Amino acid sequence: MQTFQSRNWQSSSYCGHETGFYTGFKSFRDRLLHKAEQLLEEKDEVHFNYAKRILQFLQNVKLRYHPLVEKCNKIFLKSASSLDIHSISLIFGLYEQLGFDYAEFRLVAEQLLSETIDDYDDPETFTKLFFTLGPMAGSKVRERLLVTAGRMAEEFSSHQVLVILKTMVKMKCRNSHLLKKMASVLHKHLDSYYVLQLVKLTQYLVVLRCHDLELLAKLKMLLFGFLKSSVIPADTAAIIRVLAMLPSFQVEEIIINKAAAVLPQCRLHHLSCIATALVKWNHYDQLHWQNSSEQCVKLLQKLNDCGLQRLQKANNLNRLLEELTHVNGEWFGEVLSEETMAMCQCLIDQITRANVLQLSFFLIKTNHCCPSLLDRIASVTVENIHKIHPFGIYFILFLFSALNYDPPANEEFFESCIQHLTSNLSCFETHHLVLLGHVLAVAGYFPPVLITRIFDVSFLSKLDAQLEVLPDALKQRVRSRLMKLNRAVCLECPEFHIPWFHERYCQRVFHNSSSRINPLRQHVHRMLTEILGGSHYARTSVLTPYYYEIDFECVLDKNKKPLSYMAQNIPLDDMEGIQLRHDIKDEGRKALPPGAQRIALEFLGSKAFSKDSCHLKGEPAVKKRHLEMLGYRVLQIPHFEWNSMVLSTKGEQLEYLRKYLYGIQ
Repeated sequence: MQTFQSRNWQSSSYCGHETGFYTGFKSFRDRLLHKAEQLLEEKDEVHFNYAKRILQFLQNVKLRYHPLVEKCNKIFLKSASSLDIHSISLIFGLYEQLGFDYAEFRLVAEQLLSETIDDYDDPETFTKLFFTLGPMAGSKVRERLLVTAGRMAEEFSSHQVLVILKTMVKMKCRNSHLLKKMASVLHKHLDSYYVLQLVKLTQYLVVLRCHDLELLAKLKMLLFGFLKSSVIPADTAAIIRVLAMLPSFQVEEIIINKAAAVLPQCRLHHLSCIATALVKWNHYDQLHWQNSSEQCVKLLQKLNDCGLQRLQKANNLNRLLEELTHVNGEWFGEVLSEETMAMCQCLIDQITRANVLQLSFFLIKTNHCCPSLLDRIASVTVENIHKIHPFGIYFILFLFSALNYDPPANEEFFESCIQHLTSNLSCFETHHLVLLGHVLAVAGYFPPVLITRIFDVSFLSKLDAQLEVLPDALKQRVRSRLMKLNRAVCLECPEFHIPWFHERYCQRVFHNSSSRINPLRQHVHRMLTEILGGSHYARTSVLTPYYYEIDFECVLDKNKKPLSYMAQNIPLDDMEGIQLRHDIKDEGRKALPPGAQRIALEFLGSKAFSKDSCHLKGEPAVKKRHLEMLGYRVLQIPHFEWNSMVLSTKGEQLEYLRKYLYGIQ
């Protein structure tokens, strides 16, 4: 029991002397950071090693301090020509641990390493090359890296194998030949890994879909052995979580007993890990002993109680947010979500400049629109606007924009933030400016200095170059946001004279999408046919100008009688034959008769609203705004109305749709 307590001291009680020590340490740390910033700003050239050591300090104290990392990155860029694979690999590793990623440094590193790829022919330097270059390499370089890794496999150490597998996960590379090579080498290294390395190794192999059953069986045995002897809650939770990832794992009673023993000592993240595993095992009926389901249910209830008790005892918002940072999954959303929001509101007076960004991250992740917390965040931000890094302001604005929430002093809040941001645009990388522009556009703001900068030929050329070295998910997000920003500027700010240049991009996206007519659309189309008098009076899955897709479109004349789409004569029973319209300038966009009205009918699922509320989020609100600019009367039907008991029969649904279409109150 003493071991449990010694490893968990910081999560049990918040004593006065501990708080004093923490405050003193924080003050000393802040002075160190300030001194480091001063040194990096000196006129004399700062050596690469100084910047490297500062990053290592930040990593050691687990502190994300953007201004200092930014200055270090500038020094690395100045020293780029003299960097070798060891330095570049170290910088990438530190950036990854600190949660930073600089596209400009990525681009420089990619060019340097691609030119010297043949120079790395020993396992140590090649592993560093693979880790650094692999995730951003083009197809030809990527293939060369994979071939070399397969040829060198037998020479890799246990640590190097772990790095190769981790990088394959980042690359989303399931190269079967290389994976088999790595699996065969792992057999001789398994006994040299400590417990958390085994956990990571197992996770990588599962994600990469390794089919070496003998290797997976050995991993199960080793993990199970570590679990039996583990007395550290974090390790126990990590092992249980990863055991649940293994295929066809038969759960023994000792695992349930072990989980029960550590629950009172677990932080919220660890409770979430254990809950996820228990739910999965119970769902797939992998609990194979007498009364197993009953014990599992009891353990889940105990786990829920531990989570609630832990929340109720919290009296320090900073510590609570530290725990919540790594909590994910359905268990938290279903069991602790409301209690957590209530506790944050109880601690609302503790929201300060130091934690306002972390709280914003949490609210973004949980999709909660809590007016009292959002109002407090807005007021703290305005009061401390010049003390919050511009990148932090971006994430705070992202929260308000995504949730479509206006604080009481809405204009002052946004104008203060925008003024601070536009005065510090140099802090942002090229792709970050696109993301910032989109966030502001969703909220209805288009700062001229930002818009004209983004839609400049040289800027877009630089963006294209940097996108090539960004992770695929981020690359796709930036391209999508640029399209949406282009659309918003064309519709809402024609005075900028920005052309619409995303026609081909949108065509490619829709061509590659797998949009299908779902049962709901079939059902509603039949009802619209009945209401309007024929299938030729309504179109399904319509693409509008600027490539918005809407569920249904129909046109009513000035007397509210439907107008027929004679060109789109689709049989009622041939719904699967309906295709998305790519000919968006066809007859359907011709001028309507005087007094006629084009109607867009949209069904909004739960993702269109903030969690457990009827509050419409930013993206669907913008879509409505833009469709109205395109001449539509927009009818958005929320899921909580359509699926309510009030509309439980077809007749009630027909009447509901009829009132919506004809504007009957």
